[in-house]
Amino acid sequence: MTQEPFQLSVNGQHDFHLDPDLARALDIVPNGDQQFHVLHEGKAYKIELIESDYSNRHYTLLVNGQKHVVQIADFYDRLINALGLHAGGRQKLNVLKAPMPGLVLEVMVKPGQTVEKGDNLLILEAMKMENVLKAQGDGTLKAVHVEKGQAVTKGLLLLEFE
Repeated sequence: MTQEPFQLSVNGQHDFHLDPDLARALDIVPNGDQQFHVLHEGKAYKIELIESDYSNRHYTLLVNGQKHVVQIADFYDRLINALGLHAGGRQKLNVLKAPMPGLVLEVMVKPGQTVEKGDNLLILEAMKMENVLKAQGDGTLKAVHVEKGQAVTKGLLLLEFE
């Protein structure tokens, strides 16, 4: 069964599709913390992950010393956009759950704090990558259910908002 391709936008200027089978076939070797060596079509690339926003599929990379901002959309992201479900005003945030298993490296908020969409909430390390989890909407933090150094499973309640 063929999977739908990913849509990538690089620096907001270059859009292209990436077939999942091609993505899996890339020769990627970890080369230190947040650094990778990639071999593609006979060319070598040194890639460093500078920032990641896993929940929004937004990544900042250094590729051979040049900074690139990459946005990734899968079939479902494109469907939601096509249906206009991404449009609208600010939404109230109720909870933040772990999008993947990992280790809490830093909690950047505390109970009673007001956050706006896009504010950094915590850093979760997963698969040797630091993922900055950001507020998906506006809210006031009611409770923090994790602490620095805690291992979490996918779906675990991390933060609760009023």
